[in-house]
Amino acid sequence: MIILENEKLRAVISPKGAELQSLINKDTGLEYMWSGDAAFWSKHSPVLFPVVGALKEDTYFYKDKPYHLPRHGFARERTFLKDQLSLEEAVFTLTHDAETLAVYPFAFLLRLRYQLKGNSLICTYEVSNTGYDELLFSVGAHPAFAVPMVKDTLYKDYYLQFNKTEPLHRWKLEGGLIADHAELLPTQNDQLPLTHQLFYEDAIVLKNMLSNSITVGCTKHGHGIHFNFENFPFFGIWASKDANFICLEPWCGIADSVQHNQQLINKEGIITLTPNTNWQHCWNVECF
Repeated sequence: MIILENEKLRAVISPKGAELQSLINKDTGLEYMWSGDAAFWSKHSPVLFPVVGALKEDTYFYKDKPYHLPRHGFARERTFLKDQLSLEEAVFTLTHDAETLAVYPFAFLLRLRYQLKGNSLICTYEVSNTGYDELLFSVGAHPAFAVPMVKDTLYKDYYLQFNKTEPLHRWKLEGGLIADHAELLPTQNDQLPLTHQLFYEDAIVLKNMLSNSITVGCTKHGHGIHFNFENFPFFGIWASKDANFICLEPWCGIADSVQHNQQLINKEGIITLTPNTNWQHCWNVECF
């Protein structure tokens, strides 16, 4: 495990999946991350790469050859090389090998950088094309935050506050694939009250939001998080059935649609990176 620490926060990251597992406010002792209770969901903050969401029949085609990947790809199950740069910063690196090339025929370098700055944790995704051909990929975040955060509060006491006024359309999922219709989310004053029932039909999937910050707040106390992201065209919000967490998931990529032809090059949200070039996106969580 890698431990990052400053005067405000303490974070723990596992080399397996480069997964953030704990984020504690040192002043209050509050743990902001989900516990990973396997009775509901054993992950904490998996990295989604080289696909986000499900592939149709777990299969895609590239240059007329079929390949098979599970939901969200393979990075979350791989062990990354770790390099602690300072007490407040660490980098985790994954690159292609014979095992990845069998299911994903691209040369790549995926780097996750975690930094603590004051009461914020910053997570940066860096993808490099180390091959001689185009690199096609998607990448996404999946951090799960504890709800309730404070004893003697309930899930229903919490809400999501979006920082922009906009209609939010939830794209429905059919067998993990994006359906061809959406429905309006029941927000009021740019706020979505949290209930377990919201996720009984799988994740909330949003496209091209104006909002670039979501606050998890509570009607009973003043603690929570500001979750900030920029230039992620898709966003997922999810919790497993009746579990006490909320996943806030900025994505550059999305599950296949029910009508998709399974050609990777035609996949919605797929990113194309030319040889010897790099791509970078980040999100951050501010704890209060």
